Amino acid sequence: MQPSLCKVTHSYPSPVISCIHKDPRGSEVSRIISPSSENRHPQSIVDESTSSNDHKDVHISTQLLDGFLDLAMDNTSRDLETCGVLGAFLKEGTYYVTTLIIPKQDSTSSSCQAVNEEEIFAIQNEQSLFPVGWIHTHPSQSCFMSSVDLHTQYSYQVMVPEAVAIVMAPTDTSRSYGFFRLSDPEGMNILKECKETGFHIHKEPANGTSIYEDCSSIYLNPNLRLEICDLRE
Repeated sequence: MQPSLCKVTHSYPSPVISCIHKDPRGSEVSRIISPSSENRHPQSIVDESTSSNDHKDVHISTQLLDGFLDLAMDNTSRDLETCGVLGAFLKEGTYYVTTLIIPKQDSTSSSCQAVNEEEIFAIQNEQSLFPVGWIHTHPSQSCFMSSVDLHTQYSYQVMVPEAVAIVMAPTDTSRSYGFFRLSDPEGMNILKECKETGFHIHKEPANGTSIYEDCSSIYLNPNLRLEICDLRE
């Protein structure tokens, strides 16, 4: 099943709940495991929720990462970042990411800023989607969250606590992608109080924890339809 491309005016041909289907080949959902875990590979699960906190589970189409990298390929070859917004619907306490919005954007080798954001909001409002995070590339850097990335993540996470930042770092041979959130409440409080802009240094939490961390409760789901709305053209 190939991802489909849509425009702002695209209307889905069926109710949103039909975005979930059963793969006849019996593909399993895989939970993302922190790289610090002894098991560094996605863990297969069947109808199981294993969240260790109060966050809702977030299911992401298995096609999303590669689909995004394909769309970012031209920018990546020119050492320019690319960003996208994750749109999800909520069903029975679980977020299902079924829409990837690639907005018009201004990019450099170390930053990416969406423009014409009203186009993003139009798609989210039309389809009743929750903004459950964002994805962006580090075309020539390692897989981490910069100070600018942390502020962007705060803007999502303050609205939806489950919001995730996905970093794609194709040239990082040790870790090519990561799923991150600000630590809560430590990291969230630091970003809430920070008034600086641009690249700068944030203080670390007083209790010795990290300002951001690998996500739990993230699942790669082969049974999700994926709509990609590329608004750059």
